[in-house]
Amino acid sequence: MKVLIVSDNHGQAEVLRQIKARHHEEVDLFIHCGDSELPYNSEEMKGFYGVRGNCDFDDDYPQQLTKEISNDRLFAAHGHLHQVKSSLLPLKYAAEEEQANIVCFGHSHIAGVELLDEILFINPGSIELPRMTRNKTYAILDTKEASYFVHYYNEKGEKLSSHTFEK
Repeated sequence: MKVLIVSDNHGQAEVLRQIKARHHEEVDLFIHCGDSELPYNSEEMKGFYGVRGNCDFDDDYPQQLTKEISNDRLFAAHGHLHQVKSSLLPLKYAAEEEQANIVCFGHSHIAGVELLDEILFINPGSIELPRMTRNKTYAILDTKEASYFVHYYNEKGEKLSSHTFEK
């Protein structure tokens, strides 16, 4: 199963339209980790399972969500309520409460992926205001049998890096 993960576009709608158009045939699920700054029912957010970030003011967004994907359980939150700029520990506890083994989050605008105590943490970075890199990024998670593949892309759809983890 393939999951596209994006976060922190901060009102930039066109980039979401481009990403959806580029990957709609290859991706099974679209996740938005918050700070879209777009209305929940906007055309750009259609097709995305999104959560509310600290810059989102539409109350229709949930604070967090959990999805079953193949043999995995995915948990998504923006991260501002879990202090992700300081530590992944509060987010890890929230994921454990949801019995999730994949966590998608944003807020820090720093792309990264880490396997911690059998939980895969994915931050797609920011598609508008990246930190610690010049690349505006999003990620695609590909789950196959006993492996996770996380591929990072820039806003033009060019692959930047990939990470592989064994279950």
